[in-house]
Amino acid sequence: MVRLALRRVAHMHVYLVRKASSVSKGHHQQSVGSRPAASEFAAQGAPGSVLELLGKSYPQDSYSNLSPKVLSRVGRNLHNQQHHPLWLIKERVKEHFYQQYVGRFGTPLFSVYDNLSPVVTTWQNFDSLLIPADHPSRKKGDNYYLNGTHMLRAHTSAHQWDLLRSGLDAFLVVGDVYRRDQIDSQHYPVFHQLEGVRLFSKHELFTGIKDGESLQLFEQSSRSAYKQETHTMEATKLIEFDLKQTLAKLVTHLFGDGLDIRWVDCYFPFTHPSFEMEVSFHGEWLEVLGCGVMEQRLVNSAGAQDRVGWAFGLGLERLAMILYDIPDIRLFWSEDERFLKQFRVSEINQKVKFQPLSKYPAVINDISFWLPSENYTENDFYDLVRTIGGDLVEKVDLIDKFEHPKSASTEKRQKELTRWRCLGGGGSGGSKRHTREYRKSWAYQLDTQDQPLLPHHLPPHGADPVPERGWACPPGCAGGRRTAAGRGGQILMALLGPGCSLLRLQDF
Repeated sequence: MVRLALRRVAHMHVYLVRKASSVSKGHHQQSVGSRPAASEFAAQGAPGSVLELLGKSYPQDSYSNLSPKVLSRVGRNLHNQQHHPLWLIKERVKEHFYQQYVGRFGTPLFSVYDNLSPVVTTWQNFDSLLIPADHPSRKKGDNYYLNGTHMLRAHTSAHQWDLLRSGLDAFLVVGDVYRRDQIDSQHYPVFHQLEGVRLFSKHELFTGIKDGESLQLFEQSSRSAYKQETHTMEATKLIEFDLKQTLAKLVTHLFGDGLDIRWVDCYFPFTHPSFEMEVSFHGEWLEVLGCGVMEQRLVNSAGAQDRVGWAFGLGLERLAMILYDIPDIRLFWSEDERFLKQFRVSEINQKVKFQPLSKYPAVINDISFWLPSENYTENDFYDLVRTIGGDLVEKVDLIDKFEHPKSASTEKRQKELTRWRCLGGGGSGGSKRHTREYRKSWAYQLDTQDQPLLPHHLPPHGADPVPERGWACPPGCAGGRRTAAGRGGQILMALLGPGCSLLRLQDF
């Protein structure tokens, strides 16, 4: 079986390579007829190397963990591509704020920033928003770091402090954000957010309120579930009312009249009190945004000590999927004309219902591998799958775990085997060709530490049968024979989609 697997690799002439060198232009290229090295699919960041991104250089260190797949998305700016569904949502929100909120001189009250660089410092992404140093949201396993001091923003809130510091008191920020996440129809490592912030002076907040001249913004008291320690209850309730009224008008503009809305209390480090808005759509309650009264410490540190305010953030993909009935988040990255032409409308508020592109079913493959003994998270595997399989892979689920009974007796032996189910090809956005490409998927494990060869996939009809469970193979798994092929640690060899590559899990 090992010879057969290696022979298949040796005779494979078409490989899919995603090159990070072209990401500054927002495109990726395919290389035909050349074998990609294992390191091309590994996370970037060999200490001492330098990453060129968006015209700037970033030295790599132990924190660097960008994958070629993610790098290929930097600079695409789907929210700025005319007639893209995300662009339509952005323009509809802009139109609403421009029309509803006008300044003293007849100009829009809210300024819009939709082309800020996605590369931010860790201080901007975390510290400026009062996120504690030990907060789990900082984990390397959940974010994309260029190095220990720079990263791809995890939220558009990373720009809040800088814009407040510049003297702005009402603005919208739109941009792509990056988070390491699971693989399914609702999650993608790159998505797009729209952030809104508004500050109020004492005069602006209390104008029109009976006896408003006697009311105050600030006091020294204790923090409760309803307010911050420095805010008066009157100020908090007025900010909360204005925030909820503003957002209710926005979703009514997007969804139409008669929409049922409910507010759910929640927690964010940079707002208090905080809320999530849910809307009733087609009989389901769907969360569409998060918001709250801005933490006064954040506002004070940005130089606006005499003001209070609110902030909200919403996901453009979530709104577009609901409004246009788009079933899979991968479709937003499609360059298929059949998808794009559906959104070339003459008026941005025109109703659009997405029409599926494919009638072909998805294909399922199972793969298994022993986990590295350290420095591994599930998001490492998701990045590996996305790098090799690209957007052909629709969903990945962990379906089984097995801990080796002798793992306690030796530190060298891999401790746990996991089995994953990958769904891909076909689907709403795929084609017959995509399904055929995914059917080529194969996965083998070559383990140098005296573990069995495990071809744990379900082969397509007509392929070589999976052998019976062999010597020392874990219960519940089909297995091959004992082998000690290769050197240098565990290797996962995967033939996914139109490509083939030799991968080392420890590189991730």
